[in-house]
Amino acid sequence: MNEQEQVNYQRIAEAIEYIQANYKNQPGLDEIAGEVHVSPFHFQRLFTEWAGVSPKKFLQFISIEHAKEILKNTNVSLSEVAESAGLSGTGRLHDLFVTIEGMTPGEYKNGGKALSIHYDFSQTIFGEVLVASTAKGVCYMAFIESKEQSLTDLQQHFPNATFIQTNDVYQKQALAVFNQEKKDLNRIKLHLKGTDFQLKVWNALLKIPSGNLTTYGSIAAAIQKPSASRAVGTAIGSNPIAFLIPCHRVIQASGNFGGYMWGPTRKAAIIGWEAAKDSKQ
Repeated sequence: MNEQEQVNYQRIAEAIEYIQANYKNQPGLDEIAGEVHVSPFHFQRLFTEWAGVSPKKFLQFISIEHAKEILKNTNVSLSEVAESAGLSGTGRLHDLFVTIEGMTPGEYKNGGKALSIHYDFSQTIFGEVLVASTAKGVCYMAFIESKEQSLTDLQQHFPNATFIQTNDVYQKQALAVFNQEKKDLNRIKLHLKGTDFQLKVWNALLKIPSGNLTTYGSIAAAIQKPSASRAVGTAIGSNPIAFLIPCHRVIQASGNFGGYMWGPTRKAAIIGWEAAKDSKQ
């Protein structure tokens, strides 16, 4: 990804915010393009290249009505949903290609003093990310607004670890997931610090196929803790791996998308983008 793609995403994000704020008035192409300061022709081409569908179609994918319809049609257990997607389907990308290994107490003892962590910054279609990895796998990935602040946030996770800015194979494998045209994805290994409960929740998230949505209550049921929706929400909110662990696919039972650590506009962008890709399969 290059700097121009970062600029393009910012324009897309501004457009999504405007569309969501003014959807009742059904803003036209000229009006939306004017809000992001590009010509209607250029905006239509830019948006369609990024999303794969027109702005009007994209709006349908991020509407409450569409979200409710998905929830209604997937009112089964997460294991059943994942199985129905088929072992060879891209819908099971996360479940099949992403594996989580929990850190041992010794690995994060004393603030991760025994850990050597590689980190680097990269551009994606949803903005810039910071990706970090240990000798066993990716331990952190976050969308960022500031490199300095994001590095501080990473260091707070492992205050006594050794940090080296470099790009390694684990990071490259993780970033490859943003390239939906790539068919030969390698297995992505995650090496995460978390409680047993958090790890169960994060593993359950991996079973939500791309283009699908679920609720906090469904995740609680999936880990056999049906009364723990609030605790599930807290665990989802502490997910240290953006996009790869798809917490963006968990929404409120009402159809509202709800909060997202990396911003509600980005959550809507990802949900809409995945729905657009899924509609073409």
